[in-house]
Amino acid sequence: MSRPSKRITSLIRPRLFAELIALAAIIIAARKLGLTNPAETLDRIRGLGPFGPLVFIMIYIAAAVALVPGSILTLAAGALFGLLWGTIYVSIAATAAATIAFLIGRYFARDWIAARLERYPKFSAVDRAVARGGWKIVGLTRLSPVFPYVFLNYAFGLTSVRLSEYVWASWLGMLPGTAMYVYIGSFGGQLARAYANTRGRSALEWALYALGLTATIALAVYASRLASRELRRQARESE
Repeated sequence: MSRPSKRITSLIRPRLFAELIALAAIIIAARKLGLTNPAETLDRIRGLGPFGPLVFIMIYIAAAVALVPGSILTLAAGALFGLLWGTIYVSIAATAAATIAFLIGRYFARDWIAARLERYPKFSAVDRAVARGGWKIVGLTRLSPVFPYVFLNYAFGLTSVRLSEYVWASWLGMLPGTAMYVYIGSFGGQLARAYANTRGRSALEWALYALGLTATIALAVYASRLASRELRRQARESE
């Protein structure tokens, strides 16, 4: 196996192992609780009343800290809570998870993370850019799809960015992507409910919903492209 392949494998294996453990735990818990039907699962979480959002946020935080990608849970938030509240709950959970992982990376697992980041020159360029741009670079990397959310949470703990700047820049930078995924989940939830009920939305309502979804995705993609372009410029200037 080549050296680059070994480097990639050394990072993927712990993450893959964590994802498999989390997936197994979710499947076992779902079966024990009788939540094997996705529609029934959503109904049960809704049935928790005011505790539903709290339970969802706690699950999201635990998954993100364990390096499990949050896209599935973000989609579920849209189906569960709708666009507005789904975006709010995911934003709270994602920012809290990012903060916890940041603190772990800075104070508890610094050497372990640093040893792995040394093999990836792309993040070294980001680290140098953070020293110059601070919170702006944090926000740009959150907008860019090049850097995975769960990876950045720990990696930024090794940079010189202040915690307060990291938190609010991460929150702001994650909003467009969060809204996009929640909107997609909300749209899917509306389709599922329309299929289950004889009386659904009108054609005009569906058209407006689809138009809003298209606009949200377009804005998120446009923002990510601008962010990637700016990150490349910042990286060149920091060399």
